[in-house]
Amino acid sequence: MSLWNGGRSLEVLTLGLAGEIFAIEASHVREILDLVPITEVPNSAAFVSGLINVRGKVVPLADLRLKFGMEQKPPTIDTRIVVIEVLVDGDPLIVGIRADKVYEITQVAAGALEETPRIGMRWRSDYITCIGKRDADFIVVLDIGRIFSQGESRDEAIFAGSSTAPRSLS
Repeated sequence: MSLWNGGRSLEVLTLGLAGEIFAIEASHVREILDLVPITEVPNSAAFVSGLINVRGKVVPLADLRLKFGMEQKPPTIDTRIVVIEVLVDGDPLIVGIRADKVYEITQVAAGALEETPRIGMRWRSDYITCIGKRDADFIVVLDIGRIFSQGESRDEAIFAGSSTAPRSLS
């Protein structure tokens, strides 16, 4: 049973990617960092192509814009890294997600959460947990576990292997 079907509100962190607003369940968020130096990893998955140092630990950095087919732009003064903990195929994983902007942690009422429509979405519906309505806007709540699942990472690695040009993330 999904959270929104349980009649409970959902606490989320809202963030911006390429002008769109997405949300991550707040329970996944460990901390939010200013942009830090990024070490590129050759031949890694396209959307997880760098590593960062978070309090002495090596943490992979993901750029969800690439996962969603959005244009990658240089960082701005608003760029942040959201460090999350997520279960991937049953194992806990610490990952940094690059966001163009982090907005707020907010509560979305249970009655404002709906199942993801199967059609009319710009992004893969299986990457989305649910859609929240807030005033006249929608909040797309991401299924972080699905986005980073082993099968998806494998697909990205295959995709990354077809490219020979190194990329710069910073």
